Amino acid sequence: MMGFLGFLLLGLIAGAIAKLLIPGRQGGGLLITMLLGVVGAILGGWIGGLIFGGGLQEFFSVRTWLLAVGGSVVILLIYGAIVGRKSRT
Repeated sequence: MMGFLGFLLLGLIAGAIAKLLIPGRQGGGLLITMLLGVVGAILGGWIGGLIFGGGLQEFFSVRTWLLAVGGSVVILLIYGAIVGRKSRT
């Protein structure tokens, strides 16, 4: 299992990768990226647990990274939809 700092590092990197994968400009600095990445990693681990019977495992596991980045992409899209909607009004 991963420690707390490993999970934060995973979230930060997963959030940054998600920002690179989604076209366009997303707001938020390092802290927002980290928070979105951590929430995305939690979401990805939860979905992975439901679908595959196991969530986030070890830090260097490919499955852990795919779930964390996938969850981060979902969270970043939701965040962008909410923030984008507020800025247009």
